[in-house]
Amino acid sequence: MAAIQQLRMASVFSSLFPRIASTSFNTTFRSTVLYTQQAQESQLPSISSLAIAIPAAISNIPSLLGDIWEGILRAVPKKKTSHMKKRHRQMAGKALKDVTALNKCPACGGIKKMHTLCPNCMGRVGAQVPSIFLASSTPPLPLPYNCIARNPYGSIAIMSKQYLTTHTIDNAHVTDIFSLAATPTALLSASGSSTIHIHATTQPNVPLAQSLTGAHKLGCHHIAVSNNGKIAASAGFGGEVKVWKLAESGSEWQPFGELDPAKGAGKSAGEVWAIALSEDGQYLASTTYDGRINVWDLFGDRSERIREYETGNAGSGSFGLCVDLSRDGKYTASGHQSGAVYVFNNDTGRLQYSLPGLVKPIRTVAFSPAGTRLAAAGDAGIIAIYDTKHGEHVGNLTGHTAWITSIDWSDTGEYLLSGSFDGKVKVWSIDRGACVATHSETDKALWAVKWLPKTGRNEMFCTAGANRSLTFYREATGA
Repeated sequence: MAAIQQLRMASVFSSLFPRIASTSFNTTFRSTVLYTQQAQESQLPSISSLAIAIPAAISNIPSLLGDIWEGILRAVPKKKTSHMKKRHRQMAGKALKDVTALNKCPACGGIKKMHTLCPNCMGRVGAQVPSIFLASSTPPLPLPYNCIARNPYGSIAIMSKQYLTTHTIDNAHVTDIFSLAATPTALLSASGSSTIHIHATTQPNVPLAQSLTGAHKLGCHHIAVSNNGKIAASAGFGGEVKVWKLAESGSEWQPFGELDPAKGAGKSAGEVWAIALSEDGQYLASTTYDGRINVWDLFGDRSERIREYETGNAGSGSFGLCVDLSRDGKYTASGHQSGAVYVFNNDTGRLQYSLPGLVKPIRTVAFSPAGTRLAAAGDAGIIAIYDTKHGEHVGNLTGHTAWITSIDWSDTGEYLLSGSFDGKVKVWSIDRGACVATHSETDKALWAVKWLPKTGRNEMFCTAGANRSLTFYREATGA
C-alpha cells in the first residue's frame, strides 16, 4: 500500500513540476519498489534494505530543488518594451522629408505650400465671414482663386487680387528713376539724368512719345503733374524748379517758365525739395531743408510765396522729405525727417493738425481723392492712415519689411499702392485694412509707384526705381 501511495504522489508531483526529469523519480522509487517486494516475500521489514532506500531518496533532493529553482527564475516576467521605443524602431530611416514645393502668397507675402491657399489669409477670411454664412446649408458659388467677390447670398469672400505684368521698358533711363507722374494719356518719369521721358500710356506697348532733354543738368528728384494733366513741375538736384505746360494739340510738353525760390539771390539746392501741384496746376507746394512749407501761385508772381508755414524754430526745423496738396486745395500736408506729420489749412494759413508720427523719417504722404484721409509712410515700414476732419489716427497698414518710399491712392480711393526699398510693391484695401496683392519683380529699391488713370475695366499701375526700368501691371479681371 505504501508503494501505491508513493506512486500516486509521484504522479501528482510530476503534474505539478513537469520540467523535473523523470529519471530522478525512477531512481528513487526503483529502490522503494525493491524494498516492497522484499518485504512481501519475507513478510518482515528488512532494516538493511530500508537503510539503503532512504539515503537514495535523500541524495536526489538537491537536484530536485535545482530544477524547481530554474523553473521559478524562468517564470519571472520580462521588462516590457514601450510603445515609443517600438515606434522609434519602426521609423528608423523613415524621417520626415523637407517640404520644398513652397512659394510666396501674392496677398500677404508669406510662405505657403504651392497650389494651396495661404493659411494666414484664410485665417483672416474666417474671422471676417459672418457666422450665419458658415452655418448656411446652401453651398456658395465657387469663386476663383485670388479674387474678391460678393456671392449671391450676401456674404463676402475676401481673397487677394491678381495683377499681371503687361509690359516692362528696360533701361528707360540711364540712372535710377526717382519720380513718376501720370496724366490721362501719358506717364512722365524723372531720374538722375538730365532728361525727362514721357511715355504714351494709351498704346499697348507704351512707346516713348517725347524726351525733355537738358531739363535738369544735375538730374531730377521730384516731378508732379496737375490732376487735369495740363501743368507739370520738376525739381532738380541743382535747386531749380521748372514748370511745363501741355500744348494745345495735346501731344507735346513745352517749357512754361521757372520758379524762383531764392528771389533772384541764387538758387539753393535745399530751398526746394519735394513738390506737389493742385488739381488745376495753379498752386505748387514745396518743402525745404529747414522744415518750412511754401505755397506758390504759378499763374501769378512766381518769386513771391503766398503761404509760408513753419514747423519749428526759424531755420531749425526738420527736413521736409515729402508734401502733398488735397484736390480741393484746402489742405497741405508734409512729412519730415523727425517722423512728424503736419497738416496746414490753406484758407486760414495756419497749422490745422500736428499728427502723431511714426518716429522714423516720413518719406511720402498722400491725400485720398476725396480729401477725407491722409496716408503717411516711411522708414518705419508702416502706413499710417489719418482722418483729416478730426485729425485722428484711424489705423495702420503693416506688411512691409523695409523703408516705404512711395504711396499713391487709386482714383476711387478704395485702394492704396505702396513701394518699398526691398523692391516689393503692395496693393492695400482701405475698407478691410489688409494687403490684397504683392509683387516683387526686382530686389532693387523702388523709388516711385503710381496708379494710371482708369480708362477701361482694368486698373493699371507702374513702378520704377534702382533697376532703371518701368514696369506696368494690369488687374487680372478676364477682360
